Amino acid sequence: MRMSKLFFRTLREVPADAEIASHQLMLRATLIHPIAAGIFDYLPLGQRIKAKVERIFREEMDAIDGQEVTLPMVHPAEMWQRTGRWQAIGSDMARLKDAGGRDMCLGMTHEEIMADLAAHVVRSYRQLPFMLYQIQTKFRDERRPRGGLIRVREFTMKDAYSFDTDLAGLDAYYPRVYQAYFNIFHRCGLEVLAVESDTGMMGGTMAHEFMAITPVGEDTLLICDACPYKANRQVAVFRKPEPMPAAPAPLEAVSTPDTTTIEDLAGYLGIPAAATAKAVFMVATVEGGDAAAGHGTDGDGKRDLLVFAVVRGDMELNETKLSNAVKALALRPAQVEEVRAIGAEPGYGSPVGIRRDGVVVVVDDLVARSPNLVAGANRVGYHLRNVNHGRDYTADLVADIAAAAGGHGCPRCGTPLRAVRGVEVGNIFKLGTKYSAAMGAVFDDEDGQARPIVMGSYGIGTGRLMASVIEAHHDEAGMIWPISIAPFHVALLALANERSPEVAPAADAIYGQLVDAGLEVLYDDRAERPGVKFNDADLIGLPVRVTVGGRGLQSGVVELRIRRTGETREVPLADVVAGVSAACEGEWAWIRGLVREMPLATDR
Repeated sequence: MRMSKLFFRTLREVPADAEIASHQLMLRATLIHPIAAGIFDYLPLGQRIKAKVERIFREEMDAIDGQEVTLPMVHPAEMWQRTGRWQAIGSDMARLKDAGGRDMCLGMTHEEIMADLAAHVVRSYRQLPFMLYQIQTKFRDERRPRGGLIRVREFTMKDAYSFDTDLAGLDAYYPRVYQAYFNIFHRCGLEVLAVESDTGMMGGTMAHEFMAITPVGEDTLLICDACPYKANRQVAVFRKPEPMPAAPAPLEAVSTPDTTTIEDLAGYLGIPAAATAKAVFMVATVEGGDAAAGHGTDGDGKRDLLVFAVVRGDMELNETKLSNAVKALALRPAQVEEVRAIGAEPGYGSPVGIRRDGVVVVVDDLVARSPNLVAGANRVGYHLRNVNHGRDYTADLVADIAAAAGGHGCPRCGTPLRAVRGVEVGNIFKLGTKYSAAMGAVFDDEDGQARPIVMGSYGIGTGRLMASVIEAHHDEAGMIWPISIAPFHVALLALANERSPEVAPAADAIYGQLVDAGLEVLYDDRAERPGVKFNDADLIGLPVRVTVGGRGLQSGVVELRIRRTGETREVPLADVVAGVSAACEGEWAWIRGLVREMPLATDR
């Protein structure tokens, strides 16, 4: 490709709304163009990278017996209603009506549609197992898209779905996808961690996220450096300290003015935060009659409950754990008036003496066995000393609802955990029969009995993967693309001017030789200053740069530079093709060296 013909314009200034490196560099190099918040055009350079990433998707999915399909982006509401997700998913789902007034939505994932497809094709166990995948546009109406392609509204995803006769089949196939995902990331030049994660709106019995470690990540991961334990903070557990045993002391109200935070309270009383109980008020939307709530069903089959959560004062509430404990469809902070309606007081709250109707009290397991804590008195300016679970109040649920943090003990070996930030670049789920049962995707087993198909779901976002590769591979000058997904293999620069008329024909000849050798070349034949060409080449970040200049031609050489390592050397004109090919092979060898066997990470 001649750069004079490329649809391309370099931005020298960093766009004001681009906060992270990948977003800045993709805009500056004209890989993408924003048309609305979280919605982007892919331009020629970006499209070439996207296509190469998706080619790797296809190769790895085909290698584990996947079959590619394409399913619609627009879905009828009744499919999502059959699984209950139409009601459970909030504003992230973009809903619309068709010309006939029927409810529709833009697909944010395709479990229902895939299960419906299986329901219409599969009849017998002899047709199982199989895996279908697609590379398709999705839409999730993110309220706060950020980070360029890290968090968007419209995006391309490779989503795959496996179909088995039983859980044993899913258990056997799941590690194959797990390894294929590592192959994909490694082939793209990206090192990732696999951590167990919450199944979230997808449901199922197990899930893993593939996380690229980066300071710009939205997720917190807890990692043990002494053993294999690692998990997303959403589900991470930790070794909690064992409280010192003590006999319950008498309950005592104490004046504690202006102590609405644990820090203020502990400082005022001269006690450690670990000697206090922290109250957190949330409102959960649950299915009517939920066992945790013990309440009846409203007309729409759902109701809101005030959730009074209690954790030790030196810890934070994990909202994902709390949501799972009460089986919440949605969870939000409670309003002041909602808290006061049950007889509690924000900043001075405890479960002691509150009205329990419409309230579920969830206590962290450490609080439940910690004697004589200081907790709120539900009066402004007062707390209670020596509050004991089981004597002064009783929880509806006792569960692990505390958030793990750096420094907490590893649940396996006790070593302090290390907290790092990461971007989720892929996820895999054991769905079980949640969707197949709802969508009527059943098969006749060997005895002629109808049974629901057992499903798995596996997704990777193309754009997020591209952005994560840039976050991992860039410098102050620009991007550094791994050769496997670089838009071109070679940047060829012709430093021609009126004093060096021989440069242009020599560079033209080298361009033809490299292309004939099967190399992908971006030939900068523009009438620009050398500094502009060098800056643009570094910004775009192709793996190998070849510079043809008048001085070099006089000596019979060109300059060859490896973008990843910075290595620079001169290559004789007669050996240009061999030298560039060898340099490219060195970059391919680096990619191949990243691919390796990865054992399934699980605590189960």
